[in-house]
Amino acid sequence: MHPDQLIKQIEFIKEIDKIKYIQRKTKLFNSDRNENDAEHSWHLAMMAIVLVQHANAPVDLLKVLKMLLIHDIVEIDAGDTFIYDTQKSHDNTAEERIAAERIFGLLPIEQAAEFIAIWEEFEESKTDEAKFARSMDRLEPLLQNVSNNGGTWQEFDVDYSKVYQKKQAIKHGSATIWQYAEQLLHDSVDRGILKKTEI
Repeated sequence: MHPDQLIKQIEFIKEIDKIKYIQRKTKLFNSDRNENDAEHSWHLAMMAIVLVQHANAPVDLLKVLKMLLIHDIVEIDAGDTFIYDTQKSHDNTAEERIAAERIFGLLPIEQAAEFIAIWEEFEESKTDEAKFARSMDRLEPLLQNVSNNGGTWQEFDVDYSKVYQKKQAIKHGSATIWQYAEQLLHDSVDRGILKKTEI
């Protein structure tokens, strides 16, 4: 290994410490403290390890873990976009693409290419691994909001139909977990912590 490679890797490791400062809108379970991106990524990785048996198809767990630990690193530059933001698209990755190239570009060329490819795979959500990883990403804030009596749904006046539409991504990774999540959404409406506008 060329000595420059280690220096580049250490620089990357130091740079990603910044993810600990990126605040999310969702709050910790049964708490009024906002979660940060590092906590979120760690929790998703643990969820994937625990819940992998419920994936719709056999998945490469190591690749799933890489996706979950890598996917939000771009928010160091691009910031966290709230999934229910009405002003900015959560799926607009132009800023995130620039961030990915800068941050992952700190690594040696082969590692940088691997990390960018993993990030792209997660964003495109076409492989079984990406679908399962995304289901974890959508499940965690659902569990948090239920534990916090509506959490960001209440705080930002988010309607059931919008939540339901965003959470359906769970079923592409795990039909079993989607069945559970769907019931949680219905229960949340019944409890009055998620409003359902009658049409």
